[in-house]
Amino acid sequence: MQRTVEYRGFIIHIDLLSTSTDMFDVWFRIEGAIKPPGVAALGERIKIRGGPFSRRWAYFIAEIAGQAAIDVVLGPTAH
Repeated sequence: MQRTVEYRGFIIHIDLLSTSTDMFDVWFRIEGAIKPPGVAALGERIKIRGGPFSRRWAYFIAEIAGQAAIDVVLGPTAH
């Protein structure tokens, strides 16, 4: 199962793999128009540790992890 989420000009791709009934391992991958130097993980699949998760938690955790990774790359937003 797959889902995509847009965040701050990037796309977070989320992939779930069923491990047992209603439980999933989850990966995310970030793509965007820019590739800052020194950021090697953009475009690479990253597995979320601590699983397996329910479907709802898997999507939620991967989205938050992807957003946090993008925030690290771009820096904080102005508030």
